[in-house]
Amino acid sequence: MRIAAITDIHGNLRALQAVLADMADRSPDIIVNLGDCVSGPLEPAETGDLLMERGFLTIRGNHDRQLLDRPVSEMGPIDRFTAAHLSERHRTWLAGLPPTAVVDDILLCHGTPSDDLTYLLETVDAHGIRITPRARLDAQLASSPQSLILCGHSHNPRAVAASNGRLVVNPGSVGLQAYHDTVPYPHMMEVGSPHARYAIIDTGPRPRVEFMAVEYGWASASADARRAGHADWAHALAGGFVGPH
Repeated sequence: MRIAAITDIHGNLRALQAVLADMADRSPDIIVNLGDCVSGPLEPAETGDLLMERGFLTIRGNHDRQLLDRPVSEMGPIDRFTAAHLSERHRTWLAGLPPTAVVDDILLCHGTPSDDLTYLLETVDAHGIRITPRARLDAQLASSPQSLILCGHSHNPRAVAASNGRLVVNPGSVGLQAYHDTVPYPHMMEVGSPHARYAIIDTGPRPRVEFMAVEYGWASASADARRAGHADWAHALAGGFVGPH
């Protein structure tokens, strides 16, 4: 099976359109979306419309959940922006997204299989960010016997081998290539370029993973984020870094 994996679109319609155009020539058997679909200061409703129209197998991310499980007054600024632009039809669609899914011998999750707020392939502690140690990765996947695990959340394209020949792949973010977070410790995730990311995975006895970096109109996306009052997003969209470089 040839799988196209996308995740963390974050309402970046331009990036999503560019990724879908790029993958059309690669003839995937299935396209899967690993969540965080619409939350962002760009075009959340239009992004949701396109995803609903295309009908990809989609699971929910933490931001998809947070748009529904709390009042607007308790949302962060990006989710508040997004909530103001969504219709009831979008909310109904988000409410129907499962937290995980299994396709053949493939597990789809956003963070870990049990927690959409925890990175699967990265560990953040007081010393910084490192690749999750094998023992911890195996523990997080103890109830997941699938040979291929697809995850998102950290926005970092990465493939890591777990035990028993299993492969864990994060395709990278379609729509946001850098961000700052404070949980569980302050940290920055930076890809280092503004390209929209996705992955093509060919399954079989010897799986092959191709990480794609696609050009799109990131300058106009950055300008839109700045006009919406989100300078941090504007900077990240323009260069793929949190701070000046």
